[in-house]
Amino acid sequence: MVKTSLYIYKHIYIHTICPLIISKHTHTYTHSMNSPRTRSFLLIIFISIFRWGVAVSDQQQPRGRAFVRQEADKVIRLPGQPPVSFKQYAGYVTVNESHGRALFYWFFEAEETPHEKPLLLWLNGGPGCSSIGFGGLEELGPFAVKKDKSGLLLNDYAWNKAVNLLFLESPVGVGFSYTNTSTNLKELGDKITAQDSYTFLVKWFKRFPQYKSHDFYIAGESYAGHYVPQLAELIFDTNKIIRGVDRINFKGFMIGNALLDDATDQTGMISYAWDHAVISDRVYNDIKTNCNFSSPNSTEACDTALDEYFEVYKLIDMYSLYVPTCVDTTSNSTQRVVMHGNVAPRTFAKRKGWHKKPTGYDPCQSEYTDSYLNRKDVQAALHANTTKIPYPWSHCSNAITIWRDAPDSILTLMKKLVDGGLRIWVYSGDTDGRIPVTSTRLSLRKLGLKTIQDWSPWYSNLQVGGWMIAYDGLSFVTIRGAGHQVPTFKPKESLQLLNHFLSNQKLPTVPF
Repeated sequence: MVKTSLYIYKHIYIHTICPLIISKHTHTYTHSMNSPRTRSFLLIIFISIFRWGVAVSDQQQPRGRAFVRQEADKVIRLPGQPPVSFKQYAGYVTVNESHGRALFYWFFEAEETPHEKPLLLWLNGGPGCSSIGFGGLEELGPFAVKKDKSGLLLNDYAWNKAVNLLFLESPVGVGFSYTNTSTNLKELGDKITAQDSYTFLVKWFKRFPQYKSHDFYIAGESYAGHYVPQLAELIFDTNKIIRGVDRINFKGFMIGNALLDDATDQTGMISYAWDHAVISDRVYNDIKTNCNFSSPNSTEACDTALDEYFEVYKLIDMYSLYVPTCVDTTSNSTQRVVMHGNVAPRTFAKRKGWHKKPTGYDPCQSEYTDSYLNRKDVQAALHANTTKIPYPWSHCSNAITIWRDAPDSILTLMKKLVDGGLRIWVYSGDTDGRIPVTSTRLSLRKLGLKTIQDWSPWYSNLQVGGWMIAYDGLSFVTIRGAGHQVPTFKPKESLQLLNHFLSNQKLPTVPF
């Protein structure tokens, strides 16, 4: 854009303004073209185009302090990283000065024409799990850690082919994000996570002002079924009461295998396990008879039945039923306990197994990531762990042991955002047992939205990629053969999904 504007400026000056000036002496132009009025008019056009070019340049090129901060965050090259054409940045944004709360981010510019591409923020869930560990290095980022842990491989279907891609470790206590006030870790919950994430965005845009005018989207998975709509609401509501220049150019969000409603999510989990031959008829009937997932209280009979249900998922990967589990476990295994205590869903809260994390195509991939991000040279390259956090980086935080607020359902909020006109897509990998497609279908049915296009297949080239249904204000898409982390299992299809979401176009309904 800048180069184009300066080219036009040069072209007009050489081919229009200069000849007019010369024509005053050579009389090569007609009298009408050489009149003072014509020359004045063209000079005004020339000045206007010049000013426009400067304005565009100002928008695209950070100046002053912002440029200095950006340069300080630039990642030159990571250990073992293959060469790339795009820029990347990583570092901290302080979201609370008095408490010393700082969130860590990792940002990748789009591979091509980043000044024309939207900006997308990706959030993983947990609560308490890292977006750079899972999303960034195992799902949709441009890199993945090699099996020998020596360096990085390129992801051919990275989402920064379509967007400028921003990963955030939130809340504090997750990954490299930290607080200097230890009591903050006892006060975490949905509300403070949304508030700190919004503060992060406001300050990040000041550091990267060239992206402030770009279309902005949020995406995430799992417990980001809480994070994403809650942050979306905060942006949506704040945009109504602040000056236009301060607003975030927010367009919509997309969430996958999302925790949306405790009662339907848990009901769907049990139905899915029985439908997929994971649990017996007896266990299924015992749970249906003794468990009321709409109640905050659990009976002894329900607990006994659920114990049998969870025993099965010690044998197979709950997050992707048909992939092998990692047998090369170590004491530093990344399948760790995420939370203890009172965290949604309530009936499952005391069971540690329900929130272990998936591992993807290579069931041991998370161990490679864990090893790589704990290397000092990697942390130095990322400008991470600058305060020497007193515990190692991990996929899911062991430092967070209390989660103070988590609504039983996010559906009322979803309905508000649908009515607000935001673009909203929900997607589901259909081999996930943790928040399965059955759960999401039951949850979305509660919204009571009118069906615009009924359940139908969509295609990725010649194969069925999944199924989709279009509601009034919301689209739901399944991805065939994908587990909980859809981009890990179906990278090509997930990038196709993203591109159609961004363009607000339905996925192909016939082979191509």
